[in-house]
Amino acid sequence: MTSETTGSTPPDNPTPPQSTMPEVNEVTAEDIRESLKAGFSDFLARPVMSGFFGLFYAVFGILLVWCLVWLGKIWMIIPAVIAFPLVAPFAAAGLYEMSRRLQTGESFGWPDILTVMANQRKREMGWMAFVTLFILWVWFYQFRTVLVITLQHSSFSDLDGFVNTVFFTPQGWTFLLIGTCVGAFLSAVLFSATVVAMPMLLDREMDFISAMITSIRVVKENPVVMLTWAAIITVTMLLSLVPAFLGLIFTLPILGHTTWHLYQRAVAPAEG
Repeated sequence: MTSETTGSTPPDNPTPPQSTMPEVNEVTAEDIRESLKAGFSDFLARPVMSGFFGLFYAVFGILLVWCLVWLGKIWMIIPAVIAFPLVAPFAAAGLYEMSRRLQTGESFGWPDILTVMANQRKREMGWMAFVTLFILWVWFYQFRTVLVITLQHSSFSDLDGFVNTVFFTPQGWTFLLIGTCVGAFLSAVLFSATVVAMPMLLDREMDFISAMITSIRVVKENPVVMLTWAAIITVTMLLSLVPAFLGLIFTLPILGHTTWHLYQRAVAPAEG
């Protein structure tokens, strides 16, 4: 279902138009199950290459938390860890390309996948990165605002003190309630706008606005199934963070490959 322009060489026009919006299909729980099977199969087909993306993401997470502790920004650890799964679609760009090539029977090696990822900066995915970073900025800003308002009379100088204040005081419970509601809303917005937009922009030559609209339409027309998929991603990613982020070595590649196959089931093939 991929267009002939997809590959390691980016098009001359960085913002190619698409005349018609893609058609959106009905998605069922069976589609999720079959996509998970296909994603796991892709992971087993190239476990080392797939695991590399998970390892890279895990190491980045470990370094992020270490830097926050070293800088004394204890309060940023919780929002950073919660927001961490939201940027996973960018880490999965190479996984989408691997699934595409495995599906079409194309041979590929490390240079092919890494080159495709590097070339995405010349395409519309760069704008999607801007959208994601903007929503993350709003998330961190609202987190800090709620923190100041609800915990203004509390003090903590280390991670243990922060955890005790947040989880074992009435002010901390208020902070968690408000922060969770706002965070859930922002996560839903970001998920709806990117769930199929990311693989679609790698697969087709279209503008990022159309990709976002198509992604939102997929969620709107299949709310229960797509929110179930969002819950699967969220729970899996958060559980993967528990063993020092190392669970991501396996879960991120499988979820990335699965997202590619779910995208193909959710959006009708491009004409031609």
